[in-house]
Amino acid sequence: MSVPASVRQKAERLREDLHRHDYKYYVLSQPSISDQEYDRLMKQLIDLEKEYPELITPDSPSQRVGGQPTKEFPTVTHEVPMLSLSNTYSEDELLDFDRRVKDILGNQQYRFVAELKIDGVAISLIYRNGIFVQGATRGDGTQGDDITNNLKTIRSIPLRVNTGKGMPKNFEVRGEIFMKKKDFELMNKRQEELGEKIFINARNSTSGTLKNQDSKIVAQRKLSIFTYFLRTNDVALKSHHENLELLKKLGFVVNEHTRLCKTISDVKAFCDGWGTKRTSLPYEIDGIVVKVDSLAHQQELGAVAKSPRWAIAYKYPAQQMETVLNDITLQVGRVGTITPVAELQPVFVGGSTVSRATLHNEDYINELDIRIGDTVYVEKGGEVIPKVSGVNLKKRPKRSSPFKFPTKCPECGSKIFRPEGEAAYYCENFECPAQVRGRIEHFVQRRAMNIEGLGEAIIDLLVNEELIHNIADVYDLKKQQIASLERMGEKSAQNLLDGIEASKQLPFHRVLFGLGIRFVGEGVAKLLADNFPSIDKLQKASQEELESVEGIGPRIAESIVRFFMDRHSAKLVERLAKAGVQMKAEKKKISGNTAVTGKTFVLTGGLESMSRDEAKEKIEALGGKSGSSVSSKTDYVIVGSDAGSKLQKAKDLGITTLTEEEFLKMIK
Repeated sequence: MSVPASVRQKAERLREDLHRHDYKYYVLSQPSISDQEYDRLMKQLIDLEKEYPELITPDSPSQRVGGQPTKEFPTVTHEVPMLSLSNTYSEDELLDFDRRVKDILGNQQYRFVAELKIDGVAISLIYRNGIFVQGATRGDGTQGDDITNNLKTIRSIPLRVNTGKGMPKNFEVRGEIFMKKKDFELMNKRQEELGEKIFINARNSTSGTLKNQDSKIVAQRKLSIFTYFLRTNDVALKSHHENLELLKKLGFVVNEHTRLCKTISDVKAFCDGWGTKRTSLPYEIDGIVVKVDSLAHQQELGAVAKSPRWAIAYKYPAQQMETVLNDITLQVGRVGTITPVAELQPVFVGGSTVSRATLHNEDYINELDIRIGDTVYVEKGGEVIPKVSGVNLKKRPKRSSPFKFPTKCPECGSKIFRPEGEAAYYCENFECPAQVRGRIEHFVQRRAMNIEGLGEAIIDLLVNEELIHNIADVYDLKKQQIASLERMGEKSAQNLLDGIEASKQLPFHRVLFGLGIRFVGEGVAKLLADNFPSIDKLQKASQEELESVEGIGPRIAESIVRFFMDRHSAKLVERLAKAGVQMKAEKKKISGNTAVTGKTFVLTGGLESMSRDEAKEKIEALGGKSGSSVSSKTDYVIVGSDAGSKLQKAKDLGITTLTEEEFLKMIK
């Protein structure tokens, strides 16, 4: 079946539009359409390509979503070797580098380009007639793996480039693939929740992701790129600094913190400056790359062994501290997850004293061969969360032995087990006190049932006095029972009962989140409430019906089915319903043309007329989105009292700010 000319034109127009929006969003950070509008354009293109498969082109934006898993990565031979850089760690070594350059170039004038050394994975991108045709890892410098399909999922890599006047059509670009700190922490948190492998650092996760044989998984993880190298015979190239500008014109992302330096003293000042402020960056760097700017000078300087003479890496010392691992204890989560915790000799790291750090799971301990009594390296993951990142084997005690994971729960003594294919162990006792406390704490938290006055200390008292054994028991509490507790009285007891009663009016999706079903976070809870608007419908839903909802995969669906099949869970839901907790979703009445519809709002500071959660619910009820951080995608920032750094970021990005009064007028 031939493709009508009008259809071909429409497909090409959609491709052009999507390429342009990808460039604006992922390269310039200046989106010009909403996510919904982008998704609508993509769906139109995918539908056309399904109907007319011959319309599919290698550079089609639809090819970014990931295809069928590959069994192996073919080997690619680099046309020009990808050399590794020599490292230097001191000012003297940096001066030696300058001296060696001067010895070869003599009286010729030369300059340097100083760039941040991104802690990522080096890759090569090949373009033919402006179309991305092949991407490969560095490998051994001579040969690497063909990971083209995985690289296509990274939206900041253009699938086609501007090949206008003065632009090359056939060329190679090299760059560094990396994962931002926040994306790494979020990914590891999801991995831990799923009981899967925890990555040691952002570079480790980037490398593992790029080698994943299922490009659909790669597409789900947020990888980014900075490019720093251009090779072509189509146009004359004179200097590295000019090449970086040409890369920008072609549509590639180039790190903004790059400086052209006249002398090695300027280079040293650049290195020192970033040495003190590198923690402020949203990604990890481990040093500065220094390059001679002139390409003619680079050729004259040449290379020695596998390293160029015209470039060097000035490495920063790792921000780690050594301390002794006194013990490994086990922490039991609300769904029975057993997490090993490092009990450390207190050490000052990154601005605070650290005495405990997560060890994630058994595989993590085995991978690093962590043993009790070891001297370990401790650092702040994402500059916030303390973690053990390695072992100083030179200081290992002679009689140390590998850590063996216990077979019993530390809280209740029940047997613990590790499901096949998962990294975490679980306590199988539903009545385990640690799980009971964890489930209740989760249920009453602000983002779930928001029961004020029921904090950890009171929950501990209630559990220890055996007044509550599960979340349903909360609604059976009597005033005298609460008042008789230590540090409680008649007034406190009544306030707590009022909070418990008020929680019955909270919407259905908050109840679903509060139930603590494994893998069901706030977002999934809202999806479930929208698609199965009562507890009865959700309980009766099959795994296939659950998976038919976009955003709910097999693992989440299976977890929901298993939860409602469990007799303990079924009884809890029945008791909560009898207590008067909302078990049905209210029908949403959304005007399709409000000032809020399709807009993204971020709140900062406190509001007088409502809580932040209430404000978010009002925004979503009117068809808007509530964001947690300010970005170029944010439409409005609502500014309350004691506004934080989000206000300054909104000003920096030129985003409209609203007072509480202006926001109230808008939602009316």
